[in-house]
Amino acid sequence: MRGSLRRMVSAVVVVLALTSCGSTDPAADGVLHVYAAASLRAPFEEIAGEFEAVHPGVSVQLNLAGSSDLAAQIIAGAPAEVFASADTATMEQVAAEGLLASASTTFASNILTIAVTAGNPLGIESLESLTDPDISTVLCAPQVPCGAAAETVQEVSGVRLEPVSEEGSVTDVLGKVSTGQADAGLVYVTDVDAADGAVDGVPFDAAAQAVNTYPIAGTGTGGDPAPLSEDFIDLVLGPLGQDVLSAHGFGKPDQ
Repeated sequence: MRGSLRRMVSAVVVVLALTSCGSTDPAADGVLHVYAAASLRAPFEEIAGEFEAVHPGVSVQLNLAGSSDLAAQIIAGAPAEVFASADTATMEQVAAEGLLASASTTFASNILTIAVTAGNPLGIESLESLTDPDISTVLCAPQVPCGAAAETVQEVSGVRLEPVSEEGSVTDVLGKVSTGQADAGLVYVTDVDAADGAVDGVPFDAAAQAVNTYPIAGTGTGGDPAPLSEDFIDLVLGPLGQDVLSAHGFGKPDQ
């Protein structure tokens, strides 16, 4: 009887140990949850496809939104394994909560441009043009990376804008311009490229003073990131990922 009991207890211990080992990989269900800034949609969809091709049975689930919204979700306990932010400040918020499983690494850069209605019918030529009260301008909210960058370009240029609305992500700003709800908006140069002619971009000098750098990191509280998380980050940082990002208009991390 005692021998049978010992064998039963041993079996339970083995099962619990195996279960515990399996749970160390947050993508054990075949899904890798990647939280990425909205401006990364096009390149990350391509990178995710490449990742799935070399990881049969694994699906990359992209959650694309404003970086500050994503950070809030992660801090609230959302099941993210990888976080790619549009600025370092937002990544630092997640790090401060002890929710990074690895140190963040910068993988891309981006600058703002003025998105205008296709064909630029109002003849917008500069940041100063947006001070015209007859031109409706949309910006990202200040707590969003593209909004923080917009604040910086206003400070360095001395041009103060009065937006008709402040949006939660750069894609929302782009959407308002492309659908005619606004005449202009400050977005990333990559967003204009991805719009396929729905809007035009008007560059301005002060944009070079507000370069956004994009960091990426594994998330979680278990110490080292899961192997699949590391593989995805390595793909983004490697030649293939960097080529994809470059093809979509992103600058190198040191630019």
